[in-house]
Amino acid sequence: MTRLRIIGAGLAGSEAAWQCARRGVAVELFEMRPARTTPAHQTDDFAELVCSNSLKSDSENTAPWLLKEEMRRAGSRLLEIARETAVPAGHALAVDRAEFSRKVTETISRESLITIRREEVTQVEASQLTIIATGPLTSDALSREVVRLSSTSATPEEFNLDPSRGKAPPPHNLYFYDSISPIVEADSIDMSKVYLAARYDKGSADYINCPMSKDEYDRFYDALLAAQSVEQKDWEKLNYFESCLPIEEIARRGRDTLRFGPMKPVGLKDPRTGRIPYAAVQLRQENLRADSYNLVGFQNHLKFGEQARVLSLIPGLESARFLRYGQIHRNTYINAPALLNATLQMKAHPHVLFAGQICGVEGYVESIATGLIAGLNAAALATGGEPAPPPRATAFGSLVHYITQAESKNFQPANITFDLLPALEQNIRDRKERHRQQCKLALRDFDEWYSRCWQTADPSLH
Repeated sequence: MTRLRIIGAGLAGSEAAWQCARRGVAVELFEMRPARTTPAHQTDDFAELVCSNSLKSDSENTAPWLLKEEMRRAGSRLLEIARETAVPAGHALAVDRAEFSRKVTETISRESLITIRREEVTQVEASQLTIIATGPLTSDALSREVVRLSSTSATPEEFNLDPSRGKAPPPHNLYFYDSISPIVEADSIDMSKVYLAARYDKGSADYINCPMSKDEYDRFYDALLAAQSVEQKDWEKLNYFESCLPIEEIARRGRDTLRFGPMKPVGLKDPRTGRIPYAAVQLRQENLRADSYNLVGFQNHLKFGEQARVLSLIPGLESARFLRYGQIHRNTYINAPALLNATLQMKAHPHVLFAGQICGVEGYVESIATGLIAGLNAAALATGGEPAPPPRATAFGSLVHYITQAESKNFQPANITFDLLPALEQNIRDRKERHRQQCKLALRDFDEWYSRCWQTADPSLH
């Protein structure tokens, strides 16, 4: 049996390792931390969540729910751990990030078929069965190795991987900037000025809501626009992921854009007044102890002192103590349509697979899902089987179809949405019913595919 190397013990790499081990495939799992760290990570644990602690909606028949349901049916261990470490978050699945990472590390470390190597990988042999799951903060040395590995099938301008973090990037390479939201200590929130509620009363009232009047919003907005951002290097062109824009970038698009974005008050009636506020900031529980909360959607690129000044204008946060300020970090990803096929194997080097954000998906759940898919296919290759792409109608298949079939010249990372799924043959005007039918079709095709291709090869399911 071929021994498998997985580079990167993040969400995708950890899930891939687990999927391979449960199918009897021995794995060497490489993680460069703590020997080499990154601008965003704070611990040495596997699967560390560096941005939000939310794995998105758990409401039935939504696109994130569909992807998680397929993952559940495929036996995703990381999804199980997410549910075991969940914190109250209304209709969303959110986790205690420290406990989640600790438990993933513990689970992977005690698996007898997984050997952990705490070292940086700088070379990849095309003939060695390998999954590259190093995430958006891939080291410079490994980035250059991916460039070398890819050069047999594409020019650097075609595969668009940026190997030169800290230097002026080549003009056609792809990258974008991702953001981290601030976290405050729970006991520093003035609870007399806030209220508990979930939007539209979906789920339990798990969010702390900081309501704003028009005058308070205007004062906050003006201070935000006047605040100083972290200085941009001369060569950098800030290319933000559209669904994770810093609040100051959103604000520059117009005075009311925040009120229709992360500060929208719709569905957040204040039980003390019976009215919906002019604007609202939501705080989501960060851990099981409920001693810290993150400011939902409040990622930013402001200097730390400016953040303290501006965010203290939010009602209830006048004396807030910040455990972490918002930050920006640069994410690198390959041009998957030019390099990968539908099984996440490289077109030129079928023994090398990619998974996670480096392959062009955006989001925690999407990263785990691609790790699961890469793990299944790598395990098949290791045992003399055949990789099998997921059906197009499934969330798995639609996500993979996008990253491998999108226009390569304008490729951008994507979250799972219904826009990625194929349209139904029958035109259904009611959106909820249309989504319900899409989910029903997706799960039918998923069950048939998984049962036919993978379940009989999974000893744990016998």
